Amino acid sequence: MKSYREELWFNTSSRREYINITDKVQEAINKSRVKEGLCLVNAMHITASVYINDAEQGLLQDYDDWLEKLAPHEPISHYRHNNTGEDNGDAHLKRQVMGREVVVAITEGRLDFGPWEQIFYGEFDGRRRKRILVKIIGE
Repeated sequence: MKSYREELWFNTSSRREYINITDKVQEAINKSRVKEGLCLVNAMHITASVYINDAEQGLLQDYDDWLEKLAPHEPISHYRHNNTGEDNGDAHLKRQVMGREVVVAITEGRLDFGPWEQIFYGEFDGRRRKRILVKIIGE
């Protein structure tokens, strides 16, 4: 069995962003030369998420609106976590809802998706350098 590991790095310009990383994950699979196996993609930061859904701009805005209603950034004093000097209590909650990771089957060297599925990196406390782990195993 082969194993391959790669880190993808991002530096977002705003606090919240949603980045389609499907092509970058497929590039890692190509480098791994795994034809049949599994690909784990996970956020390496506790205020970011990796998830699968449709690459439709309206849906991305719906996610952002919904998450901001669910866990609004302000008032910052609303979150006990922010008593530590942080201002990202909301980002931790958003990450919990959206999830840490995805696992996708690899078939014939390609991500084995259902219709419209894409992999996204969701950033909830950005404006600094963050990373994602891509771990591929298989034959």
